[in-house]
Amino acid sequence: MQPSRPPARPQSDASLDIDLAAVLAESQAMSKRVTPGSGPWDVIIVGSGAAGGMAAFQLATAGIKVLVLEAGRMLDGQKEYRTMEWPYQSLRRQRMPPDMRSLNVAEYNFVDRPYSNHPEFEKYKKLTSYAANTFTRNWVVNEKENPTTGTPYAWVRARILGGKTNFWGRGALRYGPYEFKAASHDGYDVDWPIGYDDVKGYYDKVDTLLGCSGSKEGLDQVPDGIFQTPSKLNCTETVFRNGIATLGRKLIPGRAGITTDGVLNNKYRQRCMRRGRCGRGCDLNASFHSPAALIAPARDTGNMTLRPYSVVREVLLDEDTNKARGVRVIDAQTREVMDFTARVVVLGAGTLDTTRILLNSKSSRYPNGLGNTNDVLGRYLSEHIMGVRGSGFIPQRIGKTPTVDDARGVGPYIPRFRNIGTDKRTDFIRGYHFQGGGGAAEYPSHAHGVKGFGASFKSSVRTYYPAPIAFGGFGEVLPRWENRVLLDTQVVDAWGIPVLRFDYRFGDNEKKMLADMAGSIEEMFRAAGAEDIEIGREALPEGWSIHEIGTARMGTDPKTSYADAWCRPHGVANVFLADASPYVSGGTQNTTWTILAMCWRTMDFVKEQMRTGSL
Repeated sequence: MQPSRPPARPQSDASLDIDLAAVLAESQAMSKRVTPGSGPWDVIIVGSGAAGGMAAFQLATAGIKVLVLEAGRMLDGQKEYRTMEWPYQSLRRQRMPPDMRSLNVAEYNFVDRPYSNHPEFEKYKKLTSYAANTFTRNWVVNEKENPTTGTPYAWVRARILGGKTNFWGRGALRYGPYEFKAASHDGYDVDWPIGYDDVKGYYDKVDTLLGCSGSKEGLDQVPDGIFQTPSKLNCTETVFRNGIATLGRKLIPGRAGITTDGVLNNKYRQRCMRRGRCGRGCDLNASFHSPAALIAPARDTGNMTLRPYSVVREVLLDEDTNKARGVRVIDAQTREVMDFTARVVVLGAGTLDTTRILLNSKSSRYPNGLGNTNDVLGRYLSEHIMGVRGSGFIPQRIGKTPTVDDARGVGPYIPRFRNIGTDKRTDFIRGYHFQGGGGAAEYPSHAHGVKGFGASFKSSVRTYYPAPIAFGGFGEVLPRWENRVLLDTQVVDAWGIPVLRFDYRFGDNEKKMLADMAGSIEEMFRAAGAEDIEIGREALPEGWSIHEIGTARMGTDPKTSYADAWCRPHGVANVFLADASPYVSGGTQNTTWTILAMCWRTMDFVKEQMRTGSL
């Protein structure tokens, strides 16, 4: 009997040889077809991610003619969402190509900005943020074309149809009363001009439209939604849950922007098959990705025009009416400058890019940026402080038969417990939560910490395979006047547009919170009886969370806020901010689900204003 042969090694590397010729040709053709004379359009929408996608869907399905401007190219999801690619299919074992390089923690902190100017990076064709990997490398921007200056900041940007929704973390958490009325709880800063009850109905609509898996827990700090079937805690996590319950803390199934039961209103999406590779892009579109969930249905109405390769430089102002008349676009490929016009402009480019567009929108009426009469625009930048991490092994699971433990969109979640109810800290305000999980994963990452080699090493890896558990913290960064972005007029991007200069640092409150995060996660691991406990206590670089908010904050007083309660700049009635730039504070929650809900609320206002002729 002939011995079986191992499978032949592939002659090409699937991680390098992705044929994008068709989608690149489609992108160029679409950008050539859509010119300023192709209209008219009622509304221009900048961006196609969570904010731009929801704005397009809401307006187009209401019969409003919209033009969506995307700075990047189109996306071939079936080819580029490499959900089922195995490591053995890649000669480089899913490493980045040799001519690409992503920044690491130390480089963010110690390399001068712009990062791409460092001699070490000259040999690379593309330098990216830390978020780039073999699956996302064609979506995130090249730092050499898109520099930043100022203080260290790990800004993750994606110029592709759908933006970061193609690889987001899928955490679908609602803001609640502790976020909308934070100042009423602790006296710091100001409340939002709206409350949770103003947005709750829109969260419900988003849950129904897009699908959200989770479990009802009745917690004020993270309100329940309209949930589809949640993931279950595995055996390792159940032991951990029972241990931290003795401290009065909860471990609950993660809340994911994934349809586990299916949605009835979208032919482009299927229910989750629990493959656990969502961060690559889901080729079933069970995970919320804007291209399939929002952009494609908007296109099907016949009311949406999409133009890729459209880098928006500024909003154009009619100074006689003090209203926007459109936007100035630079074609990303040809560098042609074009002015597109419409009755309404919606900015959904992401907090920082939207702010950059507004700061670049200068006129004699607004020399410091559109509507920026009191120097508020660009200030109060906030996000989450990260870096604290706890890990260990649950002894009850050591040596047990492995089970499939990571076939889910997100891991479990420890909701905020600091400065909630009777818990009152005297050294810091606000709070934090933890995300993570345990059990046997597709890749046994615990092996990196196992000593030895050979047969004994392999045996140890297998023995501990079902038992690892780890959690990382997300802490609220207080909005502060001095934390800001502004334009650097001495540095421009590849299209000649002034870039953002960061002046942003974690403050004393965040540093004290970080110390408490480390202490509390160690306390929880010990309460769960974990072994070989390791605690990471250092903060990751500023910006690592990708949860930027607040640089165009809303409020009722134009002297202390930039936008009103409907997310439009004070005094400029036909410009609306659809992303997280107007948010006053953000708690510990991920931002995407709130962006979707708030955008829906704002677009309902736009529709009514257009119906009545006010816009």
